[in-house]
Amino acid sequence: MTSRERVIATLQHRQADRVPVAEMWIDPKIVRAVVPEARDSNDLVAHLDLDMVTVLTMIYDSDEVEWVDRANGLFRDKWGALQHLTQEAIPVPTLPARIETDDDLARYTPPDPSRSPVLEKVRQLRARFPDKAVAVVGESGWAPAAFLRGGIENLFMDLALRPQFAKDLMGIGAAYYAELFPLAIAAGADVVFLGDDYSDKTGPMMSPAIFEELILPHDAAVVASIKTAGAFCIKHTDGDIRKIMDWLVGTGLDALGPLEDVPGMEMDRIFERYPGRITVMGNMSVDLLSRGTVEQVEAATRKLLREVSAKGPHILSSGNTIASSVKPENYLAMVRTAQACGRYPID
Repeated sequence: MTSRERVIATLQHRQADRVPVAEMWIDPKIVRAVVPEARDSNDLVAHLDLDMVTVLTMIYDSDEVEWVDRANGLFRDKWGALQHLTQEAIPVPTLPARIETDDDLARYTPPDPSRSPVLEKVRQLRARFPDKAVAVVGESGWAPAAFLRGGIENLFMDLALRPQFAKDLMGIGAAYYAELFPLAIAAGADVVFLGDDYSDKTGPMMSPAIFEELILPHDAAVVASIKTAGAFCIKHTDGDIRKIMDWLVGTGLDALGPLEDVPGMEMDRIFERYPGRITVMGNMSVDLLSRGTVEQVEAATRKLLREVSAKGPHILSSGNTIASSVKPENYLAMVRTAQACGRYPID
């Protein structure tokens, strides 16, 4: 099988020739540590023969933003929201909020999906990697709303004090991505990740009732747009999502992941909960990859293959992304062990 065929078979809940190995995102520090001449993470994908290349919608090239204070890393993103670059590659939203009042919301004009640079990046990846799965890593309504409000804490206050405002605000991002993703699929994308985080290690960060009423309808609309356009959808969120998992799976998505390695979220149990309905992705501990030894990572990878891959459709990856804290030698140990030991039938 080619990498693309392997990923597609796994997302169709079929057994591939071996377990696909992929990451939603790899920090540039790790990329350069392994391949010093690499331009981006997809060069590392090619170097390691991983199965999926990615385009991220929430990480920007320097010429794709409006710089407010370049020296201090402050810029306005495609939403017009203020973001701050820290020592990490992923920026964080900051105050003042782009949308504060009902009047701000009424006057707001979202970006045009048809002008997104993501579309040309997808076309280039499809041409460069015809045998690999091409994935767009994006969002639904939750993350853009947090950006527009200058931080997730302000969105939480909106959910509690003005829920209709919050729902309308989240509708901005959902409508944008419901239009962007089909365009990206037409340009060559096979897979779309929805990356909004809804939980921490103890459970959802909002009540299940609020999730069902205010957030889920937007997710369902975005997933429907992806499926109608003919691609596969993978839902990522950190933490323990058991209280909202039925709703997420019910939107029609194809896979959950990358899933974090937290108690109660063991991936073989997800197979038992949704037999034949779902693929899982993950969940090698990022902490282990950052602080463990090569031998520990090799053993943990074999354990994942034995306890998850052998029981159902599984894309092996970290439990989130390959962060800057990960030891390059540990990441290489995970990849090489998975590729060497992940051929079906798994012993």
